[in-house]
Amino acid sequence: MTALLQEEIVSNTKTVVQGLDALRSEHNAILNGLMSSLKAIKKDKADSNLMEEKTSILQKNIDMIELGLSEAQVMMALAQHLQTVEAEKQKLRAQVRRLCQENAWLRDELATTQQRLQHSEQNVAALEEEKKHLEFMNSMKAYETEQPSGSAGEEVSSSEQLQKEEPLDLGFPEDEEDIQHGEMGQSMTSSVMSASASQGYEIPARLRTLHNLVIQYASQGRYEVAVPLCKQALEDLEKTSGHDHPDVATMLNILALVYRDQNKYKEAANLLNDALSIREKTLGENHPAVAATLNNLAVLYGKRGKYKEAEPLCKRALQIREKVLGMDHPDVAKQLNNLALLCQNQAKYEEVETYYQRALQIYETKLGPDDSNVAKTKNNLASAFLKQGKYKQAEILYKEVLTRAHEKEFGSSDGEHKPIWKVAEEREENKGKNKDNTPYAEYGGWHKAAKVDSPTVMTTLKNLSALYRRQGKYEAAETLEDVALRSKKEALDIVRQTTKVAEMLGTDGAKKRADSKERRRDSGSAAYEREGEGHETSKFPLRP
Repeated sequence: MTALLQEEIVSNTKTVVQGLDALRSEHNAILNGLMSSLKAIKKDKADSNLMEEKTSILQKNIDMIELGLSEAQVMMALAQHLQTVEAEKQKLRAQVRRLCQENAWLRDELATTQQRLQHSEQNVAALEEEKKHLEFMNSMKAYETEQPSGSAGEEVSSSEQLQKEEPLDLGFPEDEEDIQHGEMGQSMTSSVMSASASQGYEIPARLRTLHNLVIQYASQGRYEVAVPLCKQALEDLEKTSGHDHPDVATMLNILALVYRDQNKYKEAANLLNDALSIREKTLGENHPAVAATLNNLAVLYGKRGKYKEAEPLCKRALQIREKVLGMDHPDVAKQLNNLALLCQNQAKYEEVETYYQRALQIYETKLGPDDSNVAKTKNNLASAFLKQGKYKQAEILYKEVLTRAHEKEFGSSDGEHKPIWKVAEEREENKGKNKDNTPYAEYGGWHKAAKVDSPTVMTTLKNLSALYRRQGKYEAAETLEDVALRSKKEALDIVRQTTKVAEMLGTDGAKKRADSKERRRDSGSAAYEREGEGHETSKFPLRP
């Protein structure tokens, strides 16, 4: 029953009450008249039955009217009560709606808080794992800083020092100097020099010597010696040979590299552009030395973040090397690596993959699958995959490097000798079953036998460990980190023992030489004395 219907009933009831009230008044007036008539009839002693009957009917009607009025009052009171109840009901409904809204809001707040708590717990777990990874990297860095530069009495060449300082994992490539150094440098040097000689120019021996000396000073931070030495040599060459001479261009290249190490990029770029102009005039635009200068200039631009300017220079150097050395020469592969890294910094990932895969094919074909450049290129290609979120492809490349290092030592990957990544993944799968977390040593001595202290394999271990952590495979990541730390520590211990033995041998040798010299001196004086026995002493003193 709606509120409007209730109002109509109340209004009608009030009207009926008014009518009944009026009717009751009329009935009472009639009844009073009949009662007066009945009294008069009784005084006259006439027949009063009819009057009494009428009086009785009127009295019944008045009683019924009174009953109707009472019922109407009850109905009105009930209607008022119902209105009050309905108002209370509406108020309670409003409170229920408000409580439901508050409950829904509280549920939303609870769900949001739970999500934040879960996210915070995940962040805490990720931070803890990141902390472990940083502790691992810090430990590796500590071992690297403790690594002695050489044994006692041993000199480390500048090229070896630069090899140790050069980062072997991801990063922008080092420039290619006219006189290369290191493992790759040897093959590059012979090919570049032979190609240069065939085209009528060979770098003089004195410049190669000067270059090595300057590099040694630069690696020691002695730029105050290296720069004047280069400038003096450049001035002498310009006086004897003139400015437009290939030797002057070579010297400009060397000085530019020294400036680059001092972060004087503008001066270095000016020198390289001058060297490039000289070599193009004197040697021709398709000479290997021109390619070397183009590559150096491209790398310099890359270090300054000018990747768009560097890319065409690197492509032109690649074209020259392909024309002079052939499409499948290792020097071409190195240039492809440089070009791929330039494109990677511009997010040109399709070109990056193409260049790396071509370089990888050249290295594997020409230098063999065990060459260090194969593993380095795979690491670089894996880094490009990581930047694109292609974790599976990157993981496959890292595993190939570690599997090849394993097979190189053991010959096969059988049940007894498993690659380290398989061991790491087995420990990841069984981490819930093995509550004691069996140490890695029980799985075999791969970290001892496989010589993982080699820089490329060590870098692969670090990269795959970081990838495992990104995938949530923390047990596998810790296994690889443990192997890397053990191998680094053992390599350092071996070097320390070797150094200690060398020092002991050096001390013993010096002591023996001193004793031998003393004995010779004593034996010489004794012989002189015996020689004088039984003879007359000379009047003149003997002169030594």
